[in-house]
Amino acid sequence: MAQQMQPIFILPEDTQRTTGRDAQRINIMAAKAVAQTVRTTLGPKGMDKMIVDSMGDVTVTNDGVTILEEMKIEHPAAKMVVEVAKSQEDQVGDGTTTAVVLAGELLKLAEHLLDQNIHPTIIAKGYRMAQDKAQQILGEIAEPVKLDDTALLTNVAITAMTGKGAESSKEHLAQLVVKAVTSITHQDHANLGKISIDKDHIKIEKRVGGTAADSELVSGIVLDKEKVHSAMPDVVNDAKIALLDSALEIKNTEIEAKIQITDPTQIEAFLAQEEKQLRKMVESVKNSGATVVFCQKGIDDMAQHFLAKAGIFAARRVSKSDMEQMARATGGKVVSNHNDLSASDLGFAGVVRCEKIGDDEMIFVEKCKNPRAVTILVRGGTEHVADETRRALTDAVGDVIAAIKVGKAVGGAGSVETELVHRLKKYSATLKGREQLAAEAFAQAMEVIPRTLAENAGLDPIDVMAKLNSAHGSGAIWAGIDVFSGEVMDAWKMGVIEPLKIKTQAIGSAAEVAELILRIDDVIAGSGGSKPQMPPGMGGMGGMEGM
Repeated sequence: MAQQMQPIFILPEDTQRTTGRDAQRINIMAAKAVAQTVRTTLGPKGMDKMIVDSMGDVTVTNDGVTILEEMKIEHPAAKMVVEVAKSQEDQVGDGTTTAVVLAGELLKLAEHLLDQNIHPTIIAKGYRMAQDKAQQILGEIAEPVKLDDTALLTNVAITAMTGKGAESSKEHLAQLVVKAVTSITHQDHANLGKISIDKDHIKIEKRVGGTAADSELVSGIVLDKEKVHSAMPDVVNDAKIALLDSALEIKNTEIEAKIQITDPTQIEAFLAQEEKQLRKMVESVKNSGATVVFCQKGIDDMAQHFLAKAGIFAARRVSKSDMEQMARATGGKVVSNHNDLSASDLGFAGVVRCEKIGDDEMIFVEKCKNPRAVTILVRGGTEHVADETRRALTDAVGDVIAAIKVGKAVGGAGSVETELVHRLKKYSATLKGREQLAAEAFAQAMEVIPRTLAENAGLDPIDVMAKLNSAHGSGAIWAGIDVFSGEVMDAWKMGVIEPLKIKTQAIGSAAEVAELILRIDDVIAGSGGSKPQMPPGMGGMGGMEGM
């Protein structure tokens, strides 16, 4: 009789392991669940999500990456899809929902291919080939964008804000965005006209009170600070600005020291010496010609008094990032020692003024000459409205910068995806072997964007896709869906325009994550403590129960 084999355990006993098709199925299910969550937010008629955290804080938004970050998703495969949204946000600032929905659809169609016993690596290879072809097609059909084409850039900004909380005054906000971006754009003519723009140089500051239409562009910096002394002037015209990153205070000794005083006159001498030092500090600031001081550290009460006497406006504890922005806006230099401050280090602003907005005092440093940093002051009736308007503006800024940097844009409204479906299907027919089926699935996955736009607008997706396919079949590249009428329109002529980078980034990262998840056939989850990280099945979706 054969001896019975003893099972061999090579992993700790509380480790959970899922292998083969089960592992793939669970991972694909998790990724699809993430895509399903944000899918209803896509497009001009997309809906919003309300997320309430454990502290009771409420976020109302339809921004894909914000939703996914606030949800605190735990499933490892679902986290990979959230990474797609984060990289899209970092690279462009918009198109996060598109990227996630595409990733979900690619995995959904890959599942059908897996059921037909097509090997995951063949699907991944077919997807990679189709993705390369898609990027090539996008490059061919994209239209050029020029820095001075304000109308086109405004349309890009409006498209980014349509369907978001800021939609009611999107024209006004779009103009602010285009002005802000073009004012910080630097064209290096010596280096073949290379364009350099940094979106960090546009500060978006929000304040509750008023409406989105009251938002304004400040050609300079807005600080969430107040002047340090009530006797200082409220408004300084033609301000010469000193930027200090050292304190206007008496320094404590580096080592522990004890001072013994035996006579009351010594105290007086001691205090008189302190006062003399502070007076000297203020004198050195005043002698440089400065009329405004922004200090990164503290300003002593006595120094505040001397500055007020000298008619100098001052603010303290300004953050390092704000100091750097201020240097860019005013042309000043951040100085580490007040004794080294000279007239050449000072920045210039037409006006520095205090203004109370809502309950808070703010300092406006505006009318700067050729500012390399600007501020958009966002207003909203409530905290949630102001937050959502700020997110919409951030998306619009990212879109306009991406359009200028890459210099190309494409039509929106599902037009570019429908064109990709047509061209990729023709391409897949030229392939041999099983990769052809994967490339065809990739082409079909592109349909999810126009189909979702139609579904979210309450239209029949089958009718809409039939109309779009017919229009593209007859050569109308920019034929997209007008979600308000349900008819086909020329997206480019109607001003529904998106930067090329949104599409190239979304398709690239969605394809990459789909390939990555498909190649996983073994999930080994160690407990690492009392609670397993990933319970069997879908229990490990963490923040995704009940989706």
